[in-house]
Amino acid sequence: MATTIFHIDIDAFYASVEQNDNPSLCGKPVIIGAKPGRRGVVSTCSYEARKYGIKSAMPISQAFRLCPEGVYLPVRMSRYLEVSIEVMTILKDYTPSFQQISVDEAFLDMTGTERLFGSPVKTAEKIKARINAETGLTISIGIAPNRYLAKLASDFDKPDGLYVVEKGAEEEFIDKLKLKDLWGLGKKTLKRLHELNITTTAQLRSHPLRILTFILGNAAGSYLYNAVRGKDAGIHPEEAKSHSLSSETTFQEDKRDLPGIKRTILDLAHQVMFRLLQEKQRSKTVILKIRYADFTTVSIQKSLKHWVSSAEEIYSIAQELLNKKWEKGRALRLIGIGLANLTRIGTEDQQELFNDMYDKKRKVEETVTGLKNKISGVILTKASLLKKTNTHH
Repeated sequence: MATTIFHIDIDAFYASVEQNDNPSLCGKPVIIGAKPGRRGVVSTCSYEARKYGIKSAMPISQAFRLCPEGVYLPVRMSRYLEVSIEVMTILKDYTPSFQQISVDEAFLDMTGTERLFGSPVKTAEKIKARINAETGLTISIGIAPNRYLAKLASDFDKPDGLYVVEKGAEEEFIDKLKLKDLWGLGKKTLKRLHELNITTTAQLRSHPLRILTFILGNAAGSYLYNAVRGKDAGIHPEEAKSHSLSSETTFQEDKRDLPGIKRTILDLAHQVMFRLLQEKQRSKTVILKIRYADFTTVSIQKSLKHWVSSAEEIYSIAQELLNKKWEKGRALRLIGIGLANLTRIGTEDQQELFNDMYDKKRKVEETVTGLKNKISGVILTKASLLKKTNTHH
């Protein structure tokens, strides 16, 4: 049986939520991030803003020069997480093999679901229509034999896209892309390839593995050798079912500034904590994953004697792990936070008491999550996520 993977990507997620919540913003260039005149970067922006050349991670000062008439709004992470949960809950209705990889992206293994829902294209159309009807958002879906191709396919026809890469047509699809569109190929690597007069995917494919690893190093060379052939390089390995959950961010540009990295870790900590509470799970193990600019990937974890109790605790532990593992000043292309060895609430001792500073914070988060589940449209935002600039795109 042929493998069928869907990659779901919510279009211009943060900006779309703002436009949904305030219809007067529809059709206007909406930029999420810092306010003009303050230091900070664009977290994301609407498609109307992108026409001005505005991109994620661009300094707000530059965005304002390009689009002074834009609507500049602060990040409301709690609201985005609330909407994300709505979307992901819908997606879980279509397959038990579901992997959320960020606040606005997920993989669905749809292999063998044709009898239940129809062809992959018909199923994708149903999912798109349902999400739009229930949340007001549009999504793009890529369908392919593996995760890497599905992710590329979802981006191929945005926004509100639906694109299928058939088995056997992997390289044909790859050659429709510009070299810079290969997911995971950073600016420095692209520049190096151009210096070597490698400017297309077909040219890159013509080079044997030994040449690519010699030019780019083992990790990057092997990755691109597989990517340009439409093979999954394992950049988003499937989570062990019921044993872990994680969220990660790939930076548009390699990042080495500590404040920006910590900001991303805080956002990821809130994402995984909300998912933990939503799925009624507990964990005692926090994992930090980092990928350097040369594709070298390392991870480190810490196990506690008590259940993880709040997003702040995850954030604190992740900072501790970052200090131990990160080679300071070395540029990062990806960072991820995970919780491992999950236990469903009720299967082990539920009466364990937290005797540390994070106990009250967990109780607050459980109350917030409960309110969000019960009261449609409630907007509860953490102050620290309003005051600073978010680096997650």
